[in-house]
Amino acid sequence: MAQTEQLSRWRLILGAETENSFTGMGAGGLSQEELLMDGALGAIYGGPGESFGSGGGASGGAGKGPPSPVISKWLGDLRSLFDPEMVAVVQNDAIERKGLKQLLLEPELLEGLEPDLNLASTLLMLKDQIPKKSKESARKFIRKIVEEINRLLENDVRRAVTAALNRRAHAPLPSAAAIDFPYTIRRNLQNYSPELKAVIPERVWFFDRSSKINRWHIILDIDQSGSMGQSIIYSSVMACVLASMSAVKTSVVAFDTQIMDLTPLCADPVDLLFGFQMGGGTDIAKSIAYCQGLIEAPAKTLFFLISDLCEGGNRAALLRRVEELKSSGVNVVVLLAIADGGKPFYDPETARRIANLGVPCFACAPERLPELLERCLKGQSLEGLAAKGKA
Repeated sequence: MAQTEQLSRWRLILGAETENSFTGMGAGGLSQEELLMDGALGAIYGGPGESFGSGGGASGGAGKGPPSPVISKWLGDLRSLFDPEMVAVVQNDAIERKGLKQLLLEPELLEGLEPDLNLASTLLMLKDQIPKKSKESARKFIRKIVEEINRLLENDVRRAVTAALNRRAHAPLPSAAAIDFPYTIRRNLQNYSPELKAVIPERVWFFDRSSKINRWHIILDIDQSGSMGQSIIYSSVMACVLASMSAVKTSVVAFDTQIMDLTPLCADPVDLLFGFQMGGGTDIAKSIAYCQGLIEAPAKTLFFLISDLCEGGNRAALLRRVEELKSSGVNVVVLLAIADGGKPFYDPETARRIANLGVPCFACAPERLPELLERCLKGQSLEGLAAKGKA
């Protein structure tokens, strides 16, 4: 890399206040594109004299937020100058450093934002403050995130459930729609007719549609406190995929100090996400008690507690409820909250006590959720997954 290019990069990193120093070192001036970069980055990372304003320069006045057209231009510059990952990082810093909540409240600005989990989480927390004119744009922004996660998870979740469940239970009552073709062919191979080049079945086997009463019940009990944003988004997408499958019954419960059964919203992950009321206290024991009332067949129930385990209620009651669930035959798994970069965020003492009850308690990378689900339904050990999910 040429020395002049190196000096230009360091000048961009260190900001406009170092301009004279770099000029004295023999650096040339910044190119037009680099000047745009400098303005876009200086608005967020620059000194007191640098803020949003005409061309990324000084702001129009102390205490006055930048007008929407200025931020729109800034967003446009970001998207044209940097790759999507870098844009997402700078957008998040704009919210944190400059308090630009208007980025998430103006429809024309929402349309210009790069999809990002952190911004989506912030938007969900602010959803009650979103003006009516921006609600549709907010939903579109959230849907972009949902569609990305859905592409990541849907096929694998469906495959995991299909692979795990025993579909070889058969019924005596005939129904063309319920014919188990692979099993029927295997059982009648000895009746193959070379002349007809076909298998002539002596008996046809049918899937037992009444087995739905014995299907697995998957309960997602989801903490909706402020630290749970990313976990809520992933959990909601997985819940909606599961709810669309007749092979399992799915329930979704959200809690802080109050309980909300969000199962009726599972037809659309965006509707489900907007059903959460992020923030507030936490009473995990109360939520588990509610979920216990949903259980009909403990041995066919898979219970996921998705939480940071920062219990605001009675921790002893929480541990007692978890132990009751496990003792009744329910397959219990605790998935810890994930924060920036997929790092676990949780109360280590409560996690340790739950793990001592023999309940898997760990953070799971989103892309491994289908594997986790399949192992649970098959009754297999989660030890390997848990080892990879430890902080």
